[in-house]
Amino acid sequence: MTLSTSLKGRNAVVTGSTSGIGLAIARALAAEGANLVINGLGSADEIEAVRAGIEKDFGVRVVYSPANMLASDEVTGMVADAEAGFGSVDILVNNAGIQFVSPIEELPLAKWDQIIAINLSAAFYAIRTAVPGMKRRRWGRIISTASAHSLVASPFKAAYVTAKHGLTGLTKTVALELAPYGVTVNCISPGYVWTPLVEKQIPDTMKTRGLTREQVIDDVLLAAQPTKQFVTPEQVAAMAVFLASDAASQITGSNLSIDGGWTAQ
Repeated sequence: MTLSTSLKGRNAVVTGSTSGIGLAIARALAAEGANLVINGLGSADEIEAVRAGIEKDFGVRVVYSPANMLASDEVTGMVADAEAGFGSVDILVNNAGIQFVSPIEELPLAKWDQIIAINLSAAFYAIRTAVPGMKRRRWGRIISTASAHSLVASPFKAAYVTAKHGLTGLTKTVALELAPYGVTVNCISPGYVWTPLVEKQIPDTMKTRGLTREQVIDDVLLAAQPTKQFVTPEQVAAMAVFLASDAASQITGSNLSIDGGWTAQ
């Protein structure tokens, strides 16, 4: 028996999908036939170029939502609007995330709240809104982009590590609740992926640790990855497509690492 990865006729919401990992996931889902709601930051022209480009390249319907991941009503509204507009939300990818590097005693309280809200609470709001329709249709895929930091910690990243560990717990809990309904819930935990999020960490890490840019890349970012290579957004996207496919129908409650061997140590 051959299990297809085709997602033709499925509808997906991907948060944080105007660049980086999220954009790669959105394009990979579209390549398999899924219609999309994309969401994220950028200028109006940049976002429209991304939206129109996916439609043109893959012949699917793509809608942009400007929902602010800090606002619970906007997150729930985005998912509810997708359900109403497409008729279903079959695939939900919680990918939006931010990072901040700081000793804990210097971590601004507002930054803690922001990181927890975007990296963890927004996923909860989106999942909570998508679940009733998925249960009713007895099919669904919920995929969250976690991190190697959902499994291990690093210094100076208290809020981020806390949020990503929380995302793993949320994934496991919801997976158990939805197992009888044909809905799978998993997270992907990449090591360091060369994205704007990672690139923006470099100056702060240089300042915090007193290192050069090259030292941050070699001795901090890639220090724990035995392959000494960055993960690519496309590799993460390929895993997301697999998890959305029928071939992965018995994978649920899992945290799948793509980290060059980081968490094997």
